[in-house]
Amino acid sequence: MRAMILAAGRGERMGALTADRPKPLLDVGGSTLIERHLIALAAAGVREIVINLSYRGEQIRAALGDGARFGVRISYSDEGEPPLETAGGIVRALPLLGAEPFLLVNADVVTDLDFAAWLETRPTNALVLVPNPPHHPRGDFGLDPEGRVTHEPPLLTYAGVAVLDPALFAGLAPGRRALKPVLDAAIARRALAGVRHGGLWIDGGTPERLEQARAALAPRA
Repeated sequence: MRAMILAAGRGERMGALTADRPKPLLDVGGSTLIERHLIALAAAGVREIVINLSYRGEQIRAALGDGARFGVRISYSDEGEPPLETAGGIVRALPLLGAEPFLLVNADVVTDLDFAAWLETRPTNALVLVPNPPHHPRGDFGLDPEGRVTHEPPLLTYAGVAVLDPALFAGLAPGRRALKPVLDAAIARRALAGVRHGGLWIDGGTPERLEQARAALAPRA
């Protein structure tokens, strides 16, 4: 299986932290955000990884290279400015992702999700959902008793981790495009599954939440 790490965002909410570097290269727990994912994916046996680039993308390319030191092989999908949003970035990267389902991961999330265990059991199209954090109390999606994603409460928060079939994006024109309408269409067809992750998950998209992630990963005395 291939994976795509979403790393093209500007990270405007990070303020001065991303004035001279892209958010995926911010440090947390002794590694950068994106390095943590590369290490976890390699440990799960995922060796082919696509990374999309936009804001200061040349720094990400320089920092990670071809991925050999992480035990993976990285291909880059350059989007230019502005970034193409999630679905637009996926559409652009489809030639690199191939025809099989791929793992999608937001670069700025910190999680202890066991990728290997999840990938062994997940359906073709599936989202990881987490309890609603304080900054997103309303959630995004529900889960029915059969494990299908719905819009019915109680709602959980999309964790920024999914396995998606490229067929979901067939026929979509290139350009800026959000992911949610693609997911909503799959939900309407009852074609999207979900799993609830109750372990560590932090969206490191603000300075405060990045510090929260650093504290969670700090060695215990």
